[in-house]
Amino acid sequence: MEQRTKPRIGITIGDISGIGPEVILKTFLDNRVLHYCTPVVYGSAAAINKYRKLLNLEGFNFHSITAFDQLHPKKVNVLTCVPEDVEFTPGVPTPATGALARAALLQAAQDLKDGHIQAVVTAPIDKDNTQGEGFQFPGHTEFFTTHFNAPESLMFLVSEGLRVATVTGHLPLKEVAGTLTPELLIRKLTILDSSLRRDFGIQKPKIAVLGLNPHAGENGLLGTEETEMVVPVIEQLRNKGNLVFGPFPADGFFGTRSYKKFDATLALYHDQGLIPFKTLAFETGVNFTAGLPVVRTSPDHGTAYDIAGQNKADETSFREALFTAIDILRARAGA
Repeated sequence: MEQRTKPRIGITIGDISGIGPEVILKTFLDNRVLHYCTPVVYGSAAAINKYRKLLNLEGFNFHSITAFDQLHPKKVNVLTCVPEDVEFTPGVPTPATGALARAALLQAAQDLKDGHIQAVVTAPIDKDNTQGEGFQFPGHTEFFTTHFNAPESLMFLVSEGLRVATVTGHLPLKEVAGTLTPELLIRKLTILDSSLRRDFGIQKPKIAVLGLNPHAGENGLLGTEETEMVVPVIEQLRNKGNLVFGPFPADGFFGTRSYKKFDATLALYHDQGLIPFKTLAFETGVNFTAGLPVVRTSPDHGTAYDIAGQNKADETSFREALFTAIDILRARAGA
């Protein structure tokens, strides 16, 4: 990756009782990362400093700021988003750590909207613990979709050689079948096709669609969603020249590595796509919110409270999320 004009990348600290601060620190221990972006960590300088000492990462240096006009273009900037230090214990989320995660997210989103930063990488939050004024959403995807007034977005998990998107996201399983409609499926496939072209430079994307039911419905024996909805949508889009195929039974599709024949796979619900994706690409996977006017990525893991503060967290997925955001910015700029 050659050096070009550096974008300013906002990084939300997530829940500081989780592994977010650790993977952030470990990513920027390598100063070469600063050749490609100017990072702005939204959260708490005191919390970052505590983890720096706790994890014995004294090689990590940062520039503490309280306003954007104090930004240093050649350092890791940490912007403190709350007026007082937050007391916390690694592995133990509290209302205060949730409030900090929320404050960091809200400020980063506003700075992204105002053009102060060019993209956001979000460290993991505790979705329940983060709820409050300004954030009453099932997750980051829904928050950014609403905040940027996007009519629709797409949860898109990406890794080298594997891209999986989902039609429904953070939704109870019992509500999935009733939510799926031909119109929704068409909208999600349209976003996926557009993102593959715009964000990943694939001129003629080839997309696989999974079935909802076991064995993709077995011709109606195990469910009719495939014959009544999925197949007609695929045929409609193929008649327009789109390379869309399926529906495929999810288990055999991933078990035989059939995903390698496609540029992306569209799963119909959250776990159908995320379980195989995380099994195959957990360390390198990135969660990208496609369909937005802005760029937002995150690592594909959660807060991992069970290992927080123990110097066990692997920063690979977070680092990949950072570089994916940079690459997408370049692709959108036509670089």
